[in-house]
Amino acid sequence: MEDNHLFPVFFKLNQLHVLVVGGGNIGHEKVNALLENCPSAYITVVAINFQPELIELVKDAPNVELIRKPFSCGDMLGKDLAIAATADRELNQYVWEKAKSSRVLINVADTPELCDFYLGSIVQKGQLKIAISTNGKSPTVAKRLKEVLQEVIPSSINEVLDKLQVIRDRIKGDFTEKVKQLNRITDVLVRKD
Repeated sequence: MEDNHLFPVFFKLNQLHVLVVGGGNIGHEKVNALLENCPSAYITVVAINFQPELIELVKDAPNVELIRKPFSCGDMLGKDLAIAATADRELNQYVWEKAKSSRVLINVADTPELCDFYLGSIVQKGQLKIAISTNGKSPTVAKRLKEVLQEVIPSSINEVLDKLQVIRDRIKGDFTEKVKQLNRITDVLVRKD
């Protein structure tokens, strides 16, 4: 049985610079996902052509730059993450090679074996954000789980989080003692009575 060895992280996209190569449907999908999670994300999109929906999407995004030109290795300079989002497998492979030689983490759309990271399904309710990954096996399952979680997580979760932050700030003691107290307080969330 194959294990999922992915380590989930949440990038602060307003502090990193993302390169997206591709201005078509795939590029639009990836830029949209980035902006949905961080409207102030720093994104540079390089493509020969941009679909109108992508141009419309980024018109009010202050930190997104569209550059109409073919991809070149210099586009990797100063980037922290890259996404190869074209329908051209050879171009995606070339972008991957340049990212690897530049030590830039890369996601190659629909090519899990060339990905350093995946863009998982995201559930967000207020300040709570949950990422779902199937290790590249089935984005459809991730999408369905997202729908279920979106429905069952109460809209009042922000109030719960705010109250727990106040409690956490008031708890005295070392880290271990704080964890014990917070575990006792939040036990009600998982208790099966």
